[in-house]
Amino acid sequence: MTVITISGLPGSGTTTISQLLEKKTGIPYVYSGEIFRKLAKKYRLSLEEFGKYCEEHREIDEELDRTQLEILKKGNIILEGRISGWIAYHNKIESLKVVLKADIDTRAKRIVNRENGDIENRKKEIEKREKSEATRYKNYYNIDVFDLSIYDLVIDSSDKTPDEIVDIILKKIKK
Repeated sequence: MTVITISGLPGSGTTTISQLLEKKTGIPYVYSGEIFRKLAKKYRLSLEEFGKYCEEHREIDEELDRTQLEILKKGNIILEGRISGWIAYHNKIESLKVVLKADIDTRAKRIVNRENGDIENRKKEIEKREKSEATRYKNYYNIDVFDLSIYDLVIDSSDKTPDEIVDIILKKIKK
């Protein structure tokens, strides 16, 4: 049974890598951020507004995290999510936990290329979102999202192509 978690901050490349990994391995991929986005839309809030709303409504994060746990328990999955690696770690689910990192400028440029906008404004949005998420995960679960010690692979995506990153992950899987 193969379980791979892909985590990282906004713009670090988690979606691109997860999709490419799915193509190369045939292992299905689930994006937990899509669930969050759908909930934000349901509540008619922007991602930033919904993040703030979640700071006061813990049950939303808990529902999302329960869903991720169920997905991980079934196995044979690539699960992309900010704390999917932590969920696997805390629940002792055998998995390859990968985190991607990149500097804020690189991440902001990627988001602008994907969604348009202004780099400086995107950097501010990213920082607000990261602060909101870090606060929620610390308060709810005592998780420090900046603690990378639980991951099997920590990859800086700023200077690597998606194919190079996937090759690093595939080599780790084959070991």
